[in-house]
Amino acid sequence: MTTRRSPKLDKKLVVETALRLLNEVGLDGLTLRAIAKELNVQAPALYWHFKNKQALLDEMATEMYRRMIAGAQLPPGATWQERLLSAQRDLRRALLGYRDGAKVFSGSRFTGTEHAAAMETTLRACVEAGFELSQAVRALSTAFLFTLGHVTEEQGVQPLPGERREGFDVEERAARMAGFPLAAAAGADLFQGFEEGFEEGVRLVIAGIEARYGV
Repeated sequence: MTTRRSPKLDKKLVVETALRLLNEVGLDGLTLRAIAKELNVQAPALYWHFKNKQALLDEMATEMYRRMIAGAQLPPGATWQERLLSAQRDLRRALLGYRDGAKVFSGSRFTGTEHAAAMETTLRACVEAGFELSQAVRALSTAFLFTLGHVTEEQGVQPLPGERREGFDVEERAARMAGFPLAAAAGADLFQGFEEGFEEGVRLVIAGIEARYGV
């Protein structure tokens, strides 16, 4: 009888395993115990690298961001609008690649500085276009929060592409709410067509920033 040997445990391996398990069990099922079992180690071994689950989520969000920006690029002369739109599209695409991806990102703190270069470039593009720095920060954070919220709701209906949770049948909802015709018809836009809804929503955010700050 052969004994299964544990792989050499390091932070990178733990994070890669956690991201893989995330798609199988979701955020609620992603426990340190489950990760340890997958790695064939005792749960306390993980505490050498992460003091708690939030510390692990911080590193997972950072790794998700690293993967997102690998190969992502914009021409040097891109406008702030183009940069903001591209960044939100990239973020949505990255979050949709993981079950509960938006929930992992929400409230997490990056452990590295990989995000600083893109942030610096976009802030500079905004300032050079006439924003005050505080306005530029608010513009970036508003767009980010829109995308994060949109994907959170999207994944509440479709945890992964091709999956759909029970209880979000648009026709059944419309029949239940027949006494409220406008609210009933709204379901077609609320619970399907997420790609189109995102594109329209993020452009509304950008148009609102332009109108608010006159840039």
